[in-house]
Amino acid sequence: MSPTRKQVAVVVGATSKWQADGRNTKLAHGKVLDDSDVPVGIRWGIGGAVAQKFAKEGFFVVLTTRTAANAAALEQAIKAQRGDCMTVELDLVSQESISRAFATIRAEAGEPHVVVYNAGYLEGRDLPPEKELLEHIPVEIFETAQHIASRGPFLVAKEVLPAMRKRGEGSFFFSNNSSSLRGRKRLTGQSLYYPRVMMRTLAQVLTEEYSEHGVHVANVVIDGTIDSPGTRALPKIRQNADLAMNPVKIAEAFYYLHTQDRSCWTHDLQVTPFSTKPSY
Repeated sequence: MSPTRKQVAVVVGATSKWQADGRNTKLAHGKVLDDSDVPVGIRWGIGGAVAQKFAKEGFFVVLTTRTAANAAALEQAIKAQRGDCMTVELDLVSQESISRAFATIRAEAGEPHVVVYNAGYLEGRDLPPEKELLEHIPVEIFETAQHIASRGPFLVAKEVLPAMRKRGEGSFFFSNNSSSLRGRKRLTGQSLYYPRVMMRTLAQVLTEEYSEHGVHVANVVIDGTIDSPGTRALPKIRQNADLAMNPVKIAEAFYYLHTQDRSCWTHDLQVTPFSTKPSY
């Protein structure tokens, strides 16, 4: 239990590369944006919305990010909503950082009851049009993608699943995208996303191994552009706002999954204004 005796929810990757001062926002727009007119629920993408949702539902929420300053505004927003949270620095490229972060979480908050792995990356987006083919992709970009999409989830699983198994309950969810389902040519401005297939397969394996112990593991495929300060400024979203998926609705779907006894290793999340339930 946390210091407030609440169950603990950990959001790995609580901030967004598309938040107003995010890495991808600055890459795409060349500047930091003003998010003062953007609803607080979507300012930090899926991770921020999930963190706010679980805090509102009474969880003590742990925000993880590579640099604590990235989550300062989100932490302030949660506390302004009378939620309880803390921020822990975690760099998924480093096994030592992962171990240190979860040691801190266990010591200061307690064993997690819910973990949402929402880490993203933008490696590959800055490559020019003539560098679209795989032969031009630096090995360093591939290695970073593997760290975030495959090795990172494996190491986080090793940190959190033993306690969930012993307790006989818990939720471990992966926030994934359509590139985990099908491979296709990487176009200019897109990340090297095909390593996310490993994340999807890991979720399937962990379901086979841990569902009998009461742990709900799921790979949640979110197929679309997420509404956020940075994506709102993209031409296609400015022209048609309906193309952007509402992260608040997505967060509600994650919470809905946590409340379900039924364990299913993958979910195709199609969020509409009328329903936040994922399809099985």
